[in-house]
Amino acid sequence: MQQTQVPMNVPAEAAPEEATPAIDLTIVVPVKDEQKSVRILFDKLAEQIGQLGKSFEVIFIDDGSVDNTFEELKKLRLEHPGVVRIVQFRRNFSKTPALVAGFSRSRGQVIFTMDGDLQDDPEEIPRYLAKLDEGYDLVTGWKFPRLDPISKTFPSRIFNWLVSTMTGVHLHDINNGFKAYRRELVEDPHLKLYGEFHRFVPVMAHWRGFKVAEIKVRHHPRKFGTSKYGFRRFARGLIDLLNVLFLTSFVRTPLRLFGPLGFFTLFLGFLIDIFVVIRKFTLNQPIHDQPLLFVGILLMIFGVQFILTGLQSEMIRYYAFRPDEEYSIKQELN
Repeated sequence: MQQTQVPMNVPAEAAPEEATPAIDLTIVVPVKDEQKSVRILFDKLAEQIGQLGKSFEVIFIDDGSVDNTFEELKKLRLEHPGVVRIVQFRRNFSKTPALVAGFSRSRGQVIFTMDGDLQDDPEEIPRYLAKLDEGYDLVTGWKFPRLDPISKTFPSRIFNWLVSTMTGVHLHDINNGFKAYRRELVEDPHLKLYGEFHRFVPVMAHWRGFKVAEIKVRHHPRKFGTSKYGFRRFARGLIDLLNVLFLTSFVRTPLRLFGPLGFFTLFLGFLIDIFVVIRKFTLNQPIHDQPLLFVGILLMIFGVQFILTGLQSEMIRYYAFRPDEEYSIKQELN
């Protein structure tokens, strides 16, 4: 898993002319082994956005392709200079770093992300823009009906239900890569993408106070190549979900998580050992012959450890405190 922490905002080393948005739309497209799809996708994007009369750019992130994807992208760039931009990774780094690379180079007022396998339909772009115009900061798609095999849809349904239940962000398809972002959300310095956190951007955006919406979008079956989704990705998603829950719920007050957990474990261990002592006097059963004694002792040790972990986390939180991270301002009138 990629561990380098990279903020979503534009880095200092970006060229000065890219620091200020100069166009209407940026489309960020991570691709891996999609040589047959990239030209078709670009043609559809150009046709649809051309009908809207908006300026745009398409940033393709070649995430370690081993086929001729990069060669096809270079041809597109020669045919459409200033519109097609390419970033080629040295190897496959996964989707989150690809999106970070695209976000940091985007110039659009609105940034779209979509997959390069032709399953996302560019004709849905006007509906995304209309939803943003209603006052939302992030619009994510819900593939309905979803035209994928059950090996892909069943784990996804379980994962979506877990995220909805545990975070309170009720989306049917949180892992959908077809999303539209306002630029101020992408540039928020406290929304950080690393690991595989790209799927949890709606959760983190909601936590920061941005407005999130979901719309139904058409979904097309894959025409070329094979899916990169598998059980390993599902398992990683569950681990990242626990991480996001902690970051969005207890990162500011870690003792509220570890404190109750520690006191409960300590108290449970104490009750178990009291029960062992009572059995010794009532049933005349030697204490050292009762395995429950050691269970109680271990629980009390774990309880103390939980409390100490919470106190240590509070100390780290105290010394790492930054006032500007405690709130998110939408606008300020002076």
